[in-house]
Amino acid sequence: MNNMNLSDTEIEILLFGKWRFNTDWEKISIEFKDNMTYEQTRIQTFLLSKPSEFVTGNKFTGVWHVNDRRLCLIVKTVPKSFFNLRLLILSKVDLADMIASIYSIFITENYEVIEIDKLKFIISNKNQIISGLKIN
Repeated sequence: MNNMNLSDTEIEILLFGKWRFNTDWEKISIEFKDNMTYEQTRIQTFLLSKPSEFVTGNKFTGVWHVNDRRLCLIVKTVPKSFFNLRLLILSKVDLADMIASIYSIFITENYEVIEIDKLKFIISNKNQIISGLKIN
């Protein structure tokens, strides 16, 4: 699986599809689409992180790309957030989506792609190594 000489485009092509991986406090599934958008589901497994899941929800959508062997995720919407409200006066107020869009201007999730093939990948986020498996 050692493929350190892959181009960013080759890495993107390998990422297309659904992946599952776990971190110390979350179970995550993410689908990378060929139009460079993604849908992510995060389930908190650490009890003290559950309140944040209630506020933000567990679904995220956005855009993604690979730049210099770094997977970049930019959140655009949080459709299951508590703060996407339905009010009688306005049909729908997507406060959480507005905050996510503003937040994404300043903060992008970055993961260094260490190894990848058609069935599994290893990425790194700061000091954490994350292994993922393709599920489709």
